[in-house]
Amino acid sequence: MNNIKFTLAAVALSTLTFGAFAAEQVSSDPLNQQQVGTISVQAGSSLDSVEAQLNAKADAAGAKSFRIISTTGQNKLHGTAVIYQ
Repeated sequence: MNNIKFTLAAVALSTLTFGAFAAEQVSSDPLNQQQVGTISVQAGSSLDSVEAQLNAKADAAGAKSFRIISTTGQNKLHGTAVIYQ
């Protein structure tokens, strides 16, 4: 009985994992996708933190992909990206 419950829980969790999606970072305008807006963040002191926060914001906006168009700053970086559907 415990094995059946464990198996059903594992199947349910794996289905949820495969159902989620993340926005893909692209380096040029993606084919068959429309630009739907821009997003911007103020992140930490590394480009990785800017990229991670832009990725999270693109996901929250429901974007299929995003392209970073600018990063600026010294101690506190600022980044801007175009999002696509």
